[in-house]
Amino acid sequence: MPELISAPTVIEAAGNKPKRIEEFVGAVNTGQTRLSIARMKSPPGWVEPGQRPEFDEYTLVLTGRLTIEHEGGTLTVVAGQAVMTRAGEWIRYSTPDEGAEYVAVCLPAFSPDTVHRDEA
Repeated sequence: MPELISAPTVIEAAGNKPKRIEEFVGAVNTGQTRLSIARMKSPPGWVEPGQRPEFDEYTLVLTGRLTIEHEGGTLTVVAGQAVMTRAGEWIRYSTPDEGAEYVAVCLPAFSPDTVHRDEA
């Protein structure tokens, strides 16, 4: 039987500025650990610490521009594009020039214990 997810849970985000994370499916909102689905809204000038997660992440940019630093350089993803990052890769997300709204799907689900953020 289909199960309605009537609202997301808002989760505190890492980074230098407030960013809104709305988890629809995942460990916090539904108890799901196989995957997570969240809508992100980050402001201009936002940057988070680098990370080397234990999960693959698929990100679809809905509005704005998302920058992803990685060990091989920098990638810019604009509205209508998507990016896939693989478990074990070092990455850092930011929205330096303009804000962005995007959807992130993590396999397995995002967890603070498996994201492995850089030391401050």
